[in-house]
Amino acid sequence: MKVLDLQCPLGHRFEGWFASADDFESQLSRKLVECPVCASTEVSRLPSAPRLNLSGATRTRDGGAQRRDAPSEAAGEGKGSAVVDRAAAAERAREFEAMALRTLREVVGKAENVGDRFAEEARRIHYNEAPARSIRGVTTPEDARALVDEGIEVMAVPGACVPKESLQ
Repeated sequence: MKVLDLQCPLGHRFEGWFASADDFESQLSRKLVECPVCASTEVSRLPSAPRLNLSGATRTRDGGAQRRDAPSEAAGEGKGSAVVDRAAAAERAREFEAMALRTLREVVGKAENVGDRFAEEARRIHYNEAPARSIRGVTTPEDARALVDEGIEVMAVPGACVPKESLQ
């Protein structure tokens, strides 16, 4: 299994898991690989180091095994620990982005799709003319600003988070 670091033209970074590099190239050429945030199929592969799972142990220069979490002579020297810290931070950022995307998709999936009647329906709910509920739909930027000016909370959601088919 190949785990590749990928990026769309808007700078969204994500991982892709493929059977092989050829499998990635094949799916990419058929536009089957898309950004999970913006749904762009213009995806490029980022340079990345191979990932090796060594079961928590590494070899020291003298050939003995050393636990990865044990203190080492080089731990405070900066270079080695900075690489590990950056890699760990990048992994945490990827996990956070994936969790945020899952949460956003869940929220959007539970909202009623009112289509292009969004502004009208949001006002009806705000002024207690319709039952309170979560809604989603489309509106113009001008109408969205007008809703905010009226004190009605709205949030723009990336298209990739909106289901392609109705969930109702």
